[in-house]
Order: sequence, then C-alpha cells, then structure tokens
Amino acid sequence: MTNQATAGTDSTGFQRTIEGKTATLYHLKNSRGMTAAITNYGGRLVSLLVPDKNGKPTDVVVGFKNADDYANSTEPYFGATIGRYGNRIAKGKFSLDGKQYTLFTNNGPNTLHGGKKGFQAVLWNADQPNDSTLVLTYLSKDGEEGFPGNLNVKVVYQLTANNELKLEYEATTDKTTVVNLTNHAFFNLNGEGSGTINNHILQINASQYTPVDSTLIPTGKNLPVAGTPFDFTKPVAIGARVEEKNEQLQNGKGYDHNFVLSGTGMKHAATVVGDKSGIVMDVYTEEPGLQFYGGNFMQSKNTFKGGAKDDFRTAFCLETQHFPDSPNQPAFPSTVLKPGQTYRTSSVYKFSSR
Repeated sequence: MTNQATAGTDSTGFQRTIEGKTATLYHLKNSRGMTAAITNYGGRLVSLLVPDKNGKPTDVVVGFKNADDYANSTEPYFGATIGRYGNRIAKGKFSLDGKQYTLFTNNGPNTLHGGKKGFQAVLWNADQPNDSTLVLTYLSKDGEEGFPGNLNVKVVYQLTANNELKLEYEATTDKTTVVNLTNHAFFNLNGEGSGTINNHILQINASQYTPVDSTLIPTGKNLPVAGTPFDFTKPVAIGARVEEKNEQLQNGKGYDHNFVLSGTGMKHAATVVGDKSGIVMDVYTEEPGLQFYGGNFMQSKNTFKGGAKDDFRTAFCLETQHFPDSPNQPAFPSTVLKPGQTYRTSSVYKFSSR
C-alpha cells in the first residue's frame, strides 16, 4: 500500500527491535477504500483513512510517522491499546480477596492507564489473517506493574465492509485480577492537523456522568448531566460550554470525564460530526462507560506524521471503558476477572458522511 494511502506512514520507520521483538506497521483495508495502519508497538492505531463528504480520503486519527516518535512523545498514549487498567486507580492501591496490591503512581497520586509501563509500551505478537483483520496478543505476567495473575490478552482489529473499525478484546487470567481494556485513539474528523476540535458536533447517549475530585478520581456518585455543560444528550459543539465556570470542568481542565451509558449489550454510545469534513463517527460499545477527553493536555510539544504540532484541543478521545477507579468503588460495575472466566468486550467506530 502506498504511503499516500496511509497518510505518510512509512513502514520502515516502525521496524525497530524492542526487547528482542520486532516492531512492524500493518496495513488494513476494506472493500470501500477505508484503510488503517496499526503497529504492534503498543497496539497503536497510527492512521485511519475514511472518505469525507466529497469522497476525499481523510486521516481522522492523529499519530506519528515512526516508532521512535511514539517512544519519545510527551503524550505516551496516542492511538494505543490501554491496559491492564484503562483510566485511573486512586492512590495506586486496590484490594482483592483480602490482599492489597500497590501499583506505580504515574498521574499525580494515582495510577493511570496501567502504570509506569502499560500496554502502550510493550511489543505485541501480531498475526494478519487477511487484508482487513489484525490480531494482537500479549502475555502480561503475574506481578507486571503490580497486578496479580498471568493475563493472556487478545485484541482483534477489523475494518468491515460497513466502514467500521471494530475492536474485540479478550483476556483470561490464572489469578483473580482486575481488567479494563480500551483504545486511546485521538480523533480529529476534519483530518490530522486541521485545527481545533471544538467545532465538532458531539452527542453522547448518557443521562449521567461520574463527577471527579481535583485528581480526576470519581467521587462515587453518578450525577445527571441535565442543566450542566456535560449534557450532550442532544448534538452540541464540543467547545460550546467548555469555558463555563464549573468545578468539574476546572478539575478536568475541560472535558476528561466518564459518561454512564444506558442499556446493556451493544449500544449506541455517541455520534461526532466533523464540522468541515462532514465525516460522521458513531461509537457503539458493550462497555458501561465512555470517557470523553477533549485534548486539554495537548501542548504543541510533538509533531504528527503530517507535520502539524499536537496543539491544544486539536484532537479528542472517546474511550469505551468500565468506570475509573472501579476496583475501589463497589457501587460501580465490577472489573474483577477470575480464573475460568473470559473477559470479552467489543467496540465499534462506524464512519459515514453528511
């Protein structure tokens, strides 16, 4: 596949040896001209080209042109598969079966996205059974980053004929543990480097969200979004209320909050529309929560594959997930996985245009 077809992603820039394994860039395509580039270094979505309202291929995922740029980035999570535990665990501690586990605190007083060396920093084993599918596997050994149990993880990326990026996650363990897997793609539906995402139109199908303290740990209550800047039950521009005086927006320096999705099974979590491109992204998930992050900590310190800087709020994340700090919050949906059980969940990012 040509470089142009994957928005400047050159495979040679990803071929490096890390801890005895080889990093590679894999290219996926479907029958309708949609393409993706994924590296097994961190299980990262590097590029995702979808047609805009005029049929022009547009790279809606921001990323870097080589593995070294990912390794050296001041933002370690661009496009990555996140684990063992997506989001935050308070004070880096939790208890299971009467035993307390202590994790590395890499986000103020808390553990974020798996700790010091989460799944974004490891080499995954990769198998590409066909043009549209990539299977990544990883064994997270007992005690890795402080988590109990040998955790066997599998993530399947697939581009479907319906212009969907489908992600299927699976995990098993030999000791009781906690698991919360997600993908941390940063999106700009107008295309990487096209400026602010504040004019994107967002709808989140959630009537409640989980408010957080000043360290972004949930208070334990679910609050209604009605009458607050967190009400995305009807389509509204991302930036319409982000500067309002609101304690929750101050805590997150903008939007960095978990929304409580209604219903069970696969559900329609969100719709986002690029204001310039007309690209529509619909998010479906089996997860109970959706973390909406508005790019508040982007600081123009890294250069994307197309040459643009990662400027403030020029990309957003919609991470399908269980709630932050669930191991310490018994009222939240459980993230406990026991031997003999299989953790299995899937999420879909579907693209169209209007």
